Amino acid sequence: MPVFKYKARGQRGDAIEGTLEAGTTDIVASRLVEGGLTPVDIREVIEKVGLDSNLNELFKPKVETADLIQFSRQMYSMLRAGIPIFSAIKGLTATSTNKTMAQTLGKVAQSLESGRPLSDSLGQHPDVFSVFYISLVRVGETSGKLDEIFQQLAFYLDREKTTRTKIKAALRYPIFVFTAIIIALAVISIWVIPAFSDLFASFNAELPLATRVLMAISDFMVTYWPALLFLLVSAIGGVKWYVATEAGRYRWDKRKLSLPLVGNVIYRAALARFSHLFSLSLNANVSLIVSLTVVARAVNNSYMEERILGMREGIEHGNTLSQTAANSGIFDPLVLQMLAIGEESGTITDLLKEIAGYYDREVDYATERLSAAIEPILTVVIAGLVLVMAMGVFLPMWDLASAALH
Repeated sequence: MPVFKYKARGQRGDAIEGTLEAGTTDIVASRLVEGGLTPVDIREVIEKVGLDSNLNELFKPKVETADLIQFSRQMYSMLRAGIPIFSAIKGLTATSTNKTMAQTLGKVAQSLESGRPLSDSLGQHPDVFSVFYISLVRVGETSGKLDEIFQQLAFYLDREKTTRTKIKAALRYPIFVFTAIIIALAVISIWVIPAFSDLFASFNAELPLATRVLMAISDFMVTYWPALLFLLVSAIGGVKWYVATEAGRYRWDKRKLSLPLVGNVIYRAALARFSHLFSLSLNANVSLIVSLTVVARAVNNSYMEERILGMREGIEHGNTLSQTAANSGIFDPLVLQMLAIGEESGTITDLLKEIAGYYDREVDYATERLSAAIEPILTVVIAGLVLVMAMGVFLPMWDLASAALH
């Protein structure tokens, strides 16, 4: 939408300048008059496309989960206070600290002004708002519970952010240690050990086997590093391309659920996400079929998505939710029992919340076990690497002392 620069006079005759986004100059003039200003000059701003604008577009800040949590909470508070949707969006556009989020909300406000509903306006920005987020907003619009939907979205997003933070925290220390050890090995192999080679040659002595092995590896990497780098980049690019395909993504999503150490955490987190979203949808009076369809897309795992859509097909053929859940093969027996009880008692939504809480606790427990399991493994690996470095560095020093004495 074009941006117009205006000059106007206030009620006391003072000069006022500013910019407005609008379709035409007439709309700008109408807004100024509505605001108690007298338009003097209105001109469209022609944006210059150059290096600076391209760099700004390239390095614009990303909309993080924390920004969406804040947006959801603020929308809940404003709608709860009776503020119209358009006014709420305009207010958040002016106060948002994330430039990308502010620009997105500005475009959402323009869409609202043209008569589109909030869900459609948010749907024009899929890189910011997920399919599930937009679907629940649409449910809130039709059910008249938009404020409650934003409150529930804020809670769900906050829980997701907490889970991801815990997993990253558990993996951060081992990754840092492995990186440091690899760098140390590279420095010793490339600069330290070759120095011993020249020194041993002057004494007509032979390097120890462990040192010769390290030197052979070092010479190989130094000689063929362009080819190794090409193979590494090609392998990474090939894996990314394969994972981007439908078959590759499905196999990777299925495989990562059974990865050593972290697979259980990812699996429990996916089930917790499913339970939260499913409960959220049913609580918003969304039908069972539609809820499963929307939640399947929001789980962000193609293997789990296929299983959940299989549950939907089973329900369409007349099976109960507990039966289709058992056939999916992705739920624990305790959860299946709770689903069966919920169907019989008519409290499926409440029990889904209990299931979500159960999986949340399982994720916390699995994350703690992940940290506990990594520590001994890391200790053994570090001990092995230190032994290799010690044999590669200290054995030549001891042999060098013997050679010097003789």
